[in-house]
Amino acid sequence: MRKIYYLMAMLMLLVCTELTAQQIDQAYNQKIREFTTDERFLPKSLLDVVDHPTIPSPLKHFGHIIGAEGHVHRSSEIYGYYQKLAQTSPMVHMQEMGKTEEGRPFYVVVIANEETMAKLDHYKDQLAKLSDSRKTNPEQAERIILDSKPVYYVSGGMHATEMGSPEMLMELAYRLATSSAPDIKQITDNIITVINPIMEPDGLDKQVDWYYRYTKGREFIDDGFPRSPPYWAKYVFHDNNRDGLQVSQEITKSIFKGFFEFHPTVMLDLHESVPLLYISTGTGPYNDYVDPITQSEWQVMGNHDVAAVASEGMPGAFTWAFYDGWWPGYGIWVANNHNSNGRFYETYGNSGADTYLRDLSTARYAGDLATSKEWYRPDPATPLVNWSFRNNINYTQVGVIASLSYAANNAKLLLTNYYKKGYNSVEKGKKEGPKAFTIAKNQKDPVMAAYLAGQLLVQGIEVHESEEHYVVLTEQPYRNLLVSLMTAQDYPKDAKFPPYDAIAWTLPYLYGVEVEAKDSIHFEVSSLKMLTEAPKYSGKVSGDGGTYILPYHAQNTVLPALYWLKSQNKNAEISLLSKQTIVGSDTLFPGSLVLKKINKNQASSFASEFGLDLKGTSATIQESDQQTVSLPKVAIYHTWYNTQDEGWSRYTFDQRKIPYTSIDKDVLKAGNLKSKFDVIILPRTRGNLKNFVNGVDKKFGPMPFTKTAEFQSHGMPASTNDMTGGPGYLGMDNLRKFVEEGGLLISFDNTSSIVAESGLTPELSPVSAGSLFHPGSIIRAKARKSGHPVLYGFPEEFTLFRGNGPLLQTNKYNRNLMLVQYGSKPLKDEVPYEGHIMGMPEKAKVDKEEKKEEKAKPYVVSGMVRNEQEIVGHGAVFNVPVGKGNVLAFTFDPLHRYLNHHDAPMVWNAIINWDRLR
Repeated sequence: MRKIYYLMAMLMLLVCTELTAQQIDQAYNQKIREFTTDERFLPKSLLDVVDHPTIPSPLKHFGHIIGAEGHVHRSSEIYGYYQKLAQTSPMVHMQEMGKTEEGRPFYVVVIANEETMAKLDHYKDQLAKLSDSRKTNPEQAERIILDSKPVYYVSGGMHATEMGSPEMLMELAYRLATSSAPDIKQITDNIITVINPIMEPDGLDKQVDWYYRYTKGREFIDDGFPRSPPYWAKYVFHDNNRDGLQVSQEITKSIFKGFFEFHPTVMLDLHESVPLLYISTGTGPYNDYVDPITQSEWQVMGNHDVAAVASEGMPGAFTWAFYDGWWPGYGIWVANNHNSNGRFYETYGNSGADTYLRDLSTARYAGDLATSKEWYRPDPATPLVNWSFRNNINYTQVGVIASLSYAANNAKLLLTNYYKKGYNSVEKGKKEGPKAFTIAKNQKDPVMAAYLAGQLLVQGIEVHESEEHYVVLTEQPYRNLLVSLMTAQDYPKDAKFPPYDAIAWTLPYLYGVEVEAKDSIHFEVSSLKMLTEAPKYSGKVSGDGGTYILPYHAQNTVLPALYWLKSQNKNAEISLLSKQTIVGSDTLFPGSLVLKKINKNQASSFASEFGLDLKGTSATIQESDQQTVSLPKVAIYHTWYNTQDEGWSRYTFDQRKIPYTSIDKDVLKAGNLKSKFDVIILPRTRGNLKNFVNGVDKKFGPMPFTKTAEFQSHGMPASTNDMTGGPGYLGMDNLRKFVEEGGLLISFDNTSSIVAESGLTPELSPVSAGSLFHPGSIIRAKARKSGHPVLYGFPEEFTLFRGNGPLLQTNKYNRNLMLVQYGSKPLKDEVPYEGHIMGMPEKAKVDKEEKKEEKAKPYVVSGMVRNEQEIVGHGAVFNVPVGKGNVLAFTFDPLHRYLNHHDAPMVWNAIINWDRLR
């Protein structure tokens, strides 16, 4: 016993000696005290910043501490500091992970003790072995775990206005690289910390410029002045955290690259929104395909971190009552989807480095006041809080250090769980159905079939192929994610709290691809070939003759192919068939295209580049059966107060290589729109007609968004000398004139309501459906006019994706304006009356046994809708003639987040047929 006491005493002496040997930076600590507004917000554990002789602290590097009032940093400054750390410390390694859309680099910073850093590749290899139980059996895994270290990935700055984490992570990195405090040393000895300093560098730079240009020093935070620039990345705003299924944006690609390189055991994403510190677990319902181990880890780690913050005497930390845990498309869910653990924090933020008195008195989460004492929030904040930037830094840093310490203390457990989750997934693939998914290559849109196979590859899912199919076997480590992506979601109707985001994501429905689930395998697996890169369908040209036929099935690539053809050959003649036509031995459906005056090389390039099968023919096609296609000049409108969905629209057009012009309020006010454009698209935007017409409050103007020598990130991807104001009623009247003069106006989701409110489409009126709850789900729709050009290539019934959005309707005598309705049943006022009609002969009674009504298919295909009777029968797409032109009003978003590719061809059809929709 004496020996044990002696060893403990010696250990304590060594620790104290080491701490004494390190010089504490009293100037830095004093500044921390100065910028923290309450002693309860300042944990003693953070007041041990080291004054290192060779590694520069943020104070020495920048001249001010992290969290100093009025100071934030651009991406080049932040990366410059990490580069200095990497140059001066052998514990810090920095590597590039790619480039943003605007050309800025993405970096990750790796920190561990020197011995670990020397063996970094070895540890990465060990984690890769643990990720696949088909290659590593349980006995081998036990040995590997003893020679492995968890990777803990911490990321910040995904959302540009959430400015605390990119700053805090610099101070954390310095602390990890210099401190010999026992908890810090345990972290650097036992785990590998990977820091993603700025997840969205383009957005951060725009936000920093915005802060210095407009919001620094404003007296009140809630004065109506915009706290964010209109753009973050080139395309995507807040939805950069909703791209985990598409993996379309460069930010998401860099996250995925980091995951598959390091196989992090835990990923923690740092956000800002709610007071004072939320540590994720979620209220549920949890995603059906997240391993129970992960769900339990959420609880353990969440409560551990709350307890750690409470142990420092800091109020306002809580878990549970924010977010649900269902949608798998968040950036950090790359971890939860791949047998790791993805978590996030929400710290209170001021969208800058100023101090404000914040009112929390009415804020509620999961029904409870943010200031109420609950089982999940043992020490709430007061209703009013004087909140500084440094407070934010303190809270986030204490939580992250606590979380890193948990990983350091439970390294073996986390690694064991990581292996077991992959093992469980493989075992489910062996023992449970489905055993495989097969995707026929020959489909109505074979390009989308290949795209689906490629998207599975992006997710790390193994895909094989035979001559006729892509084959996905479920006996693999990411089996749970595979089944989640390929089968329908069943969100519980009785969920107590509303979902945090969309609730359905079944890719075959979203892509319009036929997939067959196999409960048993009746083919030779050994004959399959493993795909190593995304497949690409190349169309072919068959037959002979100078005329080329393209059978039409609402393929996604037809419209860009036509624009391409015209760019290569301005004399090419394009026409389409408006009715079913027999050409030679082929029966062609409406929308099929006839291409003339093109050579064989152009036809071959058209087919192979766009995945479209052409047939050459010398058969005569009646001119009366053809309608000339005149490709229009297209514009996509954006407001200056909300660019989220127009960004997705622009991204879709750019990916599809469809030419367009981006326009704003000034273009609408200038008028003469029909002389410039044939089609104008109004993507979904926030708010109502008042917001749309007036835009950003003019009392704040003029407010330029222009690139200057001082603010070099502004002016992209669009610029203006004054963001304030909107198109006004002059601009709205010019939109009306555009349509009256023969233009096509296409509105998505709530802009259809805005157009109706403006009086441009008086036939459309809002529908009151107060009990309808329609979170993003895949539902069934029915064509009311199957032969209409907008519906070329679509069957009578089909699926589409719809969220909570506007509901519009017309009077019964105008129902011919409805092209598509929700569900297959008619509205009540359209159900035929079957009783006796006075003044008319009595109808013969029909025996109920003889009368067989076809049972309507379920409205919800994937997801959940409450009180669906409120929407079934109402219009999904309206075509309203106005003067010589038309308004095509979608009451959903057919270009939603580059996900619902199956819905998009209705827009492509409208553009191809823009001048004959009447």
